[in-house]
Amino acid sequence: MSTASTTPVADLRVNGERLWQSLMDLARIGATPKGGVCRLALSELDGQGRDLVVGWAKAAGLAVTIDQIGNVFMRRAGRNNSLPPIVTGSHIDTQPTGGKFDGNYGVLAGLEVMRTLNDQGIETEAPLELAFWTNEEGSRFVPVMMGSGVFRGAFTLEHAYAAKDVDGKTVKDELQKIGYLGTEVPGQHPIGAYFETHIEQGPVLEDNGKTIGIVTGVLGIRWYDCTVTGMEAHAGPTPMHLRKDALQVATRLMQEVVACAGRHGSEGRGTVGMVQVFPNSRNVIPGQVKFSIDMRNATDADCDAMDADIRAVADRLVRETGLTIQLDLVSSYPAQPFHADCVNAVALGAEALGYSAMRCVSGAGHDAVYMSQLAPTGMIFIPCKDGISHNEIEDADPVHITAGCNVLLRAMLERAGVAG
Repeated sequence: MSTASTTPVADLRVNGERLWQSLMDLARIGATPKGGVCRLALSELDGQGRDLVVGWAKAAGLAVTIDQIGNVFMRRAGRNNSLPPIVTGSHIDTQPTGGKFDGNYGVLAGLEVMRTLNDQGIETEAPLELAFWTNEEGSRFVPVMMGSGVFRGAFTLEHAYAAKDVDGKTVKDELQKIGYLGTEVPGQHPIGAYFETHIEQGPVLEDNGKTIGIVTGVLGIRWYDCTVTGMEAHAGPTPMHLRKDALQVATRLMQEVVACAGRHGSEGRGTVGMVQVFPNSRNVIPGQVKFSIDMRNATDADCDAMDADIRAVADRLVRETGLTIQLDLVSSYPAQPFHADCVNAVALGAEALGYSAMRCVSGAGHDAVYMSQLAPTGMIFIPCKDGISHNEIEDADPVHITAGCNVLLRAMLERAGVAG
């Protein structure tokens, strides 16, 4: 590979028009009438999307490896290939009503980094790799972040293979069907550092007028199932003071979920997203209400404090009303800070390029969560219009798309080094 570049590294910029066009070309596979993308994991359309990206990678001279869960790694050789690669990536599977940028941007930004280095004849000291991970979205198969989770060892390959979609089709069979049942053992692929570039999927950057989000970590998540039990009774003959109305008590606790988040710092989150009322009849006082609680915060200690807070509120409501409240923790994900060196690489890149930036946390899970448990990891956020994602109207500014990729280029070069 030639290293006879006449462009100083400080002056390197990606080809934003090429990156944007690649995003639009990939978005044609599974395009929806409303302008979004439906390309579910391991579907025929996912196979076509994978083929397109792998074809681009091969055209850029990258060597392709596929592991047994279908994670794809595309390597650009360095001067010293005994060093572990500096990796970037994300996913190309989408939600049923997904957009053009969620996940796809991180993959194609990595490809544009490789293309730019090729254009300029720049050789890195360590090799670089682009990865896309299988079934990040979890919309067809569970668990979510399946490929990176198997790679990390969070769950077994056999468990992932056995997962079925609503039609009873298994992950292993669908991998084989689309031609991405690889041979490399997941996790036996070295990673020196990992960066993931992503739309924010929220409104914070846009609200603050910032181009780059320097992501310091991912919020911890606690999911609960809550059941409030009272007694059904006729809505007419039963006086208000003699009712055991489960819905009225449940709504008080739902409001406290939101209030609890506000009591525990600016990164506290509290959401009730699913409610089932029994018997769900117009003229019957509800006897039982089941609902979900999603609570998040920046540290495990903050999550623990929110847990204690909402349980204390539930206990108080039991004493005040005489109804029973069952609060079960059904899933827990620890808060995941990112590596200081990778966070700083992103910050320095944004500063050197003159982009407005702010430190922030990710409220959503990403493949970077599992990668950060294996190697130094960082993330780069850019704004998305109105903070909307997982929606066909998801949108991003081409200027921001280019900016995030330029920061990624800087961060990867900082970690990989430039041969000379």
